[in-house]
Amino acid sequence: MRATLRWAHSDLRTHRGEALFITLATAGIVASLLLAAALFGYATNPWQRTFTQARGAHVWIHTAASTDARRLARLDGVESVAGPYRTEAATVASRGTRAAVELRGTPHLPSVGRPLLTAGHWLDPARPDGVVLETRLARALLAEPGDTLTLPGTARTLTVEGIADSAEPGYSPGAQPGLVWALPSAVRAPGGQVTGLRLKDSSDTDYAVQRAVTVLGAGAVGEVSTWQQARADAQGENRLLGQVLGLFGLGALVAAGFAVHGAIGTRIRGHLRDISVLKAIGFTPGQVVRIFLLQHLAYAMLGAAAAAAVTESLGTRIPGRLGDAVGVWQGLPGHTVTLSAVPVAAVLFIGLTTGLAAWRAGRVPPVPVPRPSAPAGGRLTGLARRALGLRLPAALVLGCHKAFAGRGRSLAGVARLTLPLLLIVVALSAWTTIDRFHGSPERVGLPTALALRSDGDLSDPDVRALLAANDQVTAAYPGVELAALVPGQTGTIALRGLGTRSQPYPCTLAEGRAAHGPDEAVAGQGLLDLLHVRVGDWVRMTVGEQPQILHIVGRSIEPQNAGRVVTTSLDTLRENDPRLSPAFYQLRLRPGTDPQRVASALTTAGNGHLDVHAMTNPADGLSPLRAVVAGLIAVLALIGLVELLTAIGGSVREGERDMLALRAIGMSPRQITAITVTATTCTALAAVLAATALGLPLAHRLIDAQGSSNGIGAGIAESPSPGLLLLLDAGAVLGAAALAALPAARAARRRLADTLSAVA
Repeated sequence: MRATLRWAHSDLRTHRGEALFITLATAGIVASLLLAAALFGYATNPWQRTFTQARGAHVWIHTAASTDARRLARLDGVESVAGPYRTEAATVASRGTRAAVELRGTPHLPSVGRPLLTAGHWLDPARPDGVVLETRLARALLAEPGDTLTLPGTARTLTVEGIADSAEPGYSPGAQPGLVWALPSAVRAPGGQVTGLRLKDSSDTDYAVQRAVTVLGAGAVGEVSTWQQARADAQGENRLLGQVLGLFGLGALVAAGFAVHGAIGTRIRGHLRDISVLKAIGFTPGQVVRIFLLQHLAYAMLGAAAAAAVTESLGTRIPGRLGDAVGVWQGLPGHTVTLSAVPVAAVLFIGLTTGLAAWRAGRVPPVPVPRPSAPAGGRLTGLARRALGLRLPAALVLGCHKAFAGRGRSLAGVARLTLPLLLIVVALSAWTTIDRFHGSPERVGLPTALALRSDGDLSDPDVRALLAANDQVTAAYPGVELAALVPGQTGTIALRGLGTRSQPYPCTLAEGRAAHGPDEAVAGQGLLDLLHVRVGDWVRMTVGEQPQILHIVGRSIEPQNAGRVVTTSLDTLRENDPRLSPAFYQLRLRPGTDPQRVASALTTAGNGHLDVHAMTNPADGLSPLRAVVAGLIAVLALIGLVELLTAIGGSVREGERDMLALRAIGMSPRQITAITVTATTCTALAAVLAATALGLPLAHRLIDAQGSSNGIGAGIAESPSPGLLLLLDAGAVLGAAALAALPAARAARRRLADTLSAVA
């Protein structure tokens, strides 16, 4: 055992840099996987915990105020009912910020869908103007218990009594109104009512919705929301961040395993004589295998333990969502198991790849086998001989020949170096796609910058006049959004009428064409998947009691409402219901205009009767992904560096056998050095070309697949710029050449006696 440890210690002193890089790479990989686990837990468990503690309703059904919703309690599969509660659509303001809300008249603290108070207290009958705000709404309004909310256009005020978490979809500007619990007396102009159904079996949600619509009548149902939609809304971008970290973490783990496997294989080939001596003095094959296995397991364990310790102790200090995710994850039941299982699994995987390579060391015979005078495949090819005949530099020709002489080994080295570079190309594509969302939102389904709503005191001509007076607004598209029952009556989707036939809304199309004619529409990927239809099909939906039949002529990139949106012109909807008038306007601004300044100017011009807010960009929640991608690129670069050093070391050792022949034909040390540098450069060049050729289509497929799963749809992927790719490729190739220059020069200037000893 002492001899094993002494040999391992001697080997560590010889390969300190390689040990350091393997340890750091393992630490980065394990940290990525732990952060991915934290984000998955953060995305799913808080909402699930809220839903369980609140005894959340699986279905919320908005109906007309005159509907007898109490009949829903007698439906099969319904365990209990919340409500019906009277509701009123309103706009509230606090500290200069406005928000559309739903006032819900709640006479007492519900037993189903119960708000979980996080600040303040529940409603007090002695204070009829008191309200409780949903957490996300309170955060948007910067409101706290004791604050006063105003209702623009009226003299009414509301006092915030408390703030509560809810398992229902949270507030989202322009997409989802905020939830405000109030006493029934505070709901002065009820426009409908809402009823929550808690089911005995959550898998019966679609059936329960269908039965409820049948009992109440399609004309009585305004909107339906389910627990699946609420969960998806709560998970938001956190699940995407977790998927990105997990995917790249696993990819980096595989790349690290291959890099370690290649490093051990190269060292075994360079230490065949030493291993034979070890066996000759009594080392068994198992002891030889254990030398390499335990040595690299120690590196992996050190890196994994360091990553686990740093993530556990300092993870909560990471700014932004990642730090919040780690803090929540540390309080979840499965935290300790995950914190132990992830590092152990990573170490075991690296141990497996190490064992496969170390097994070859155990098979080395105790008597050294004389090396062949020329390696297999070492004879010059016809192409190389012709290149020499053209008087190309001999070092260049021999270096290229050396890089690809042993086909199997050369291809394996190129493949190992290609994998981390390929993942870097995919990571850069993800970064570029996020920049595209920020820099060119019109290309990802956000052609307008602002949305404007009137409180009703301003007529439509007055609103148009205000917009026409602002020279920063280049186009204003009138619109209305309706909740439509899908075929089968298992849920509702968003039916939007945007723009007119004379001024069509510029939808971002990924497939098909724009809607121009009567009854034509474009739909998001989420809607196509929900209805199992394709572009070119006709779909039927129900708005109130009126059927609406539309011809889907295109697929739009739709970042809102999980893509469950069908968009047509306002004129088409008016043909079915002439009473429809614009409920909002979406505004396109001049390039370079600050949307906040325009919103402030329009709000001032409207004398408090306009609610103007910026369009929600889904990339706003993906800002932490940039730091994640940068960290992953650093880890992958370390793995690539390990593989590059391995290739350089192997090339230098294998070049020792050719040293005497090259010197005998008159080649100088500089030319001999150039052969090794050229061979390494050719390997790196082949790897970067393969990584670029394979990484770009792979990145498009992965990003588009993620977009399709989120309902946005394919067509959002963006490749890195040619300049960035050229910089990456040139950096990798030139870096490989620079790293190879020093060891190659040292080997070329070795004394003749040392060269003879190495070849013997």
